[in-house]
Amino acid sequence: MISTNQFKRGMKVEIEGEPFAIVEFQHVKPGKGGAFVRTKLKSLITGNVLDRTYRSGEKLKRPDFEEKQMQYLYKDESGFHFMDTGTYEQVLLTAEDMGDLQNYLKEELAVNVQMYNGKPIGVELPIFVELTIVKAEPGVKGDTATGATKPAEMETGAVIFVPLFLGEGDVVKIDTRSGEYIERVR
Repeated sequence: MISTNQFKRGMKVEIEGEPFAIVEFQHVKPGKGGAFVRTKLKSLITGNVLDRTYRSGEKLKRPDFEEKQMQYLYKDESGFHFMDTGTYEQVLLTAEDMGDLQNYLKEELAVNVQMYNGKPIGVELPIFVELTIVKAEPGVKGDTATGATKPAEMETGAVIFVPLFLGEGDVVKIDTRSGEYIERVR
């Protein structure tokens, strides 16, 4: 059990049988009455955000939650396959579980798979991934004064806006949180 005075950002708690992460919290001590804690909690399964208020000292259940370092293997019609590099155990996540993160998955990429009650519920990718451009239109001369960009298709199927000087075969670093081009990798 976790007491409200132990709350920290990112801490995991269980509410009504669902795991949540604490996004923010604030201890409040009014002039009258007892102290309380206002919290903003994000569901680790659905992504929904809840605002809840708890009395000071109230206890919440700690979820059966863990993150396992795994390697992405491949995708087929049933979903995305990951393997625990220590035990060689494999888990499967659906395209719905992956959401937009599937645009940055490259075979053999090391990721953190989030497990709740022994079942995979999501994936945390590295902040940056390096992908190869497989399709890009040539840049137009004279458009470079404003730092123009063009759409480019990556090896994973994702379409990212990149500077005009980049072409097919170039390897670029991409921020997985925003989907933005960071730099060309030499």
